Amino acid sequence: MKLFRQLQFAVLAAGVVASGMGATLMHAASAAEQEVLAPIKAMFDGMSKRDAAAIKKFVLPGGSMVLMRDGKAVQMTFDAFADVVSKPSPAQIEERIHDPLVRIDNDLAVVWAPFEFLVNGKVDHCGTDLFNLVRQDGKWIVASVADTARKDCPTK
Repeated sequence: MKLFRQLQFAVLAAGVVASGMGATLMHAASAAEQEVLAPIKAMFDGMSKRDAAAIKKFVLPGGSMVLMRDGKAVQMTFDAFADVVSKPSPAQIEERIHDPLVRIDNDLAVVWAPFEFLVNGKVDHCGTDLFNLVRQDGKWIVASVADTARKDCPTK
């Protein structure tokens, strides 16, 4: 009887581990998706460092953003955004996306992802990011961004 219970536990444990691995693999980005996500992550790194040149390196010149704030669309170019973000400030900023939905067709890609924007390590606002990317000279770059923002972010 004791051997039977041990065997039952081993089978149950193996099932739990296997199902967890399956869930992890289902959410793991493919190599192509990782390539699309790379300039977004690099742009976020530039934002965190308040480095305008680093932000602009991964965006299409002349590209733009539409930021939904309190039901109103705020439009700006990537250049203007990079200039605003790069202004010196003691506040540490960081943007994080999760569970990105990536769609790719040849040299065009779209990323839809929930995000949190942190100021000094605390969530300031959250919402959804929408990135349009193009592959130019073999490299993905962000062509445009739209997002929503709200303050009623769920706590984790």
